[in-house]
Amino acid sequence: MITGASSGIGLATARKLAGMGVKLVLGARREDRLKQLAAEFDSGQVLYAKTDVTVREDVTKLVNLAQETFGRVDVMFNNAGLMPLSLLDELKVSEWEKMIDTNIKGVLYGIAAVLPIMINQKGGHVITTDSVAGHIVRPSTAVYAGTKYAIQAIMDGLRQEQVENHIRTTMISPGVVNTELYSTISGSDRREEMRKQEQGMGIQPEDVANAVAYAIDQPEAVGINEILLRPVAQQH
Repeated sequence: MITGASSGIGLATARKLAGMGVKLVLGARREDRLKQLAAEFDSGQVLYAKTDVTVREDVTKLVNLAQETFGRVDVMFNNAGLMPLSLLDELKVSEWEKMIDTNIKGVLYGIAAVLPIMINQKGGHVITTDSVAGHIVRPSTAVYAGTKYAIQAIMDGLRQEQVENHIRTTMISPGVVNTELYSTISGSDRREEMRKQEQGMGIQPEDVANAVAYAIDQPEAVGINEILLRPVAQQH
């Protein structure tokens, strides 16, 4: 399963894995894009459902669709995220709340939905899109980085707690990627600056998709707990 699958890293990862023959269940708010993607592959290989990760019931329904159709849940890729950067003194509290709801609670809802299934299976793999911002804080990234630092703690806690159940965990932590993420920034000057940065030096979503596929494709005894990747041109 992949959330945030209608664009960027989620879309690239879906195409990468589907091309490898993986059965997929995709979630995103833009259902029309999911429908177009599913049509690219054999009937029944790629399923989808309109999913808002800030709504726990949506995430649960997505997981249930996977289990009911395919009989098990092997991998959950919690990929949906927002990045409305702003300085703290701009007091964009509603944007802070949206980031917390999507970037933290959305991941927790994904974990809550798959964990009982994976424990029962005695195996599974939870992957989450983190960020270089989960390691480095810069001006205007305080809240966004805070959500990504939180993911570091949640995912490592999950790893430690589920050792006996053979549940693997991976954080994918990209630097600048050429996606639509800049569009979530409300300040026009900062949005344009980030757009130029992403389109100018950002690595491609397919590069990140390759990292996800690498983590999944390891022997069951091998856990790739984090992959940190940046454009060579990115300093921080």
